[in-house]
Amino acid sequence: MAKSEDRCSFCGRDKSDTNILVAGLNAHICDYCIAQAQEILNEEIKSRDEDGGLGSLELLKPFEIKKYLDQYVIGQEEAKKVLSVAVYNHYKRIMQPPVRDDSDVEIEKSNIVIVGETGTGKTLMARTIARMLRVPFCIADATVLTEAGYVGEDVESILSRLLQVADYNVAAAEKGIIFIDELDKISRKSDNPSITRDVSGEGVQQALLKLLEGALVNVPPQGGRKHPEQKMIQIDTKNILFIAGGAFHGIEKHIGSRLQTNMIGYSTKGKKEEIDKENMLQYITPADLKSFGLIPEIVGRLPVVTHLHPLEEDILKRILTEPKNSLIKQFTKLFELDDIKLTFDDKVLDFIVEKSVEFKLGARGLRSIVEAILTDAMYELPSQKDKKELKITLKYAEKQFSKSRLINLKVA
Repeated sequence: MAKSEDRCSFCGRDKSDTNILVAGLNAHICDYCIAQAQEILNEEIKSRDEDGGLGSLELLKPFEIKKYLDQYVIGQEEAKKVLSVAVYNHYKRIMQPPVRDDSDVEIEKSNIVIVGETGTGKTLMARTIARMLRVPFCIADATVLTEAGYVGEDVESILSRLLQVADYNVAAAEKGIIFIDELDKISRKSDNPSITRDVSGEGVQQALLKLLEGALVNVPPQGGRKHPEQKMIQIDTKNILFIAGGAFHGIEKHIGSRLQTNMIGYSTKGKKEEIDKENMLQYITPADLKSFGLIPEIVGRLPVVTHLHPLEEDILKRILTEPKNSLIKQFTKLFELDDIKLTFDDKVLDFIVEKSVEFKLGARGLRSIVEAILTDAMYELPSQKDKKELKITLKYAEKQFSKSRLINLKVA
């Protein structure tokens, strides 16, 4: 007779009747029971996620959302406030009971467009919001999109990515967030009528309209081109929050032109507010997006417009050290995994910030500079068992940076 420890504690099978018998503290479980338990777990998770995971969502108030953003995003107070309110209103809208008759007020969704220079935190803010809400989130690059039938990706491929992130749970995907990056790259190439089609500009904007407003869209589950014989998954986009971002280089000219026009006339109520020419983006309006090259229908479907300020030196230095996942904390953790204590002199941080400003790399450039300074150390120190501490001095940082390719980076 088999010993009790040679049997599965759940089904009672002998060890000889199983492929694997996993031993616990005071019990055993066989591979058959593990597979059955996995099926039960999957069913339970699926039943909980029938409503896309929002049934148990504790939606934070705008003040609490901004407070969460403050842990990861330094500065940009106005943009964080606008984004917090827009996200709160969006999920409050889709959590309300469905409209039953004509007397009920139906709240329309408010998609968002964030305008800011590269490296100011557009993608980071959208990703942080999605992580806080625990909803499916994907980033789509508008530069690869083309009109249907042309070389490139169809607009529906954006939804394919979201579906894949949601593990093909359609209900969850329909309440997710899509960040469309580089929106400015699909602006209308010219205001003049042309015999050629603008397949990666206005053509893409036209295709995006139905997604932004809300429509039932047939999506190829694996992405790629749509084919008549391909099996499609239908997704309703009316509850998907779209956040678009772009640098919109040159839009300052449109803003300046509009402000100059507004100053001409007979109305002189008080002293005209002095215009900050160093940060023209703070005066941006939907009209400027239209004059830049976005079609009026797209502008109307992105009603919430906010901007990000250029990052000053003091903000960049805080970005290096303050956020929960700041660069300094990340690299300190990397060295800590090799039992090496990494420290930086304060002057080194000033040097890193100075180079980022000089090369106009923004916050994203900080990592490139830190990597350039630490590459040799990360290559050599893991093999040196006796090295337990590394202190980065200004002299060491300047020497390592001068050896990198970044030293040849010139800004026009």
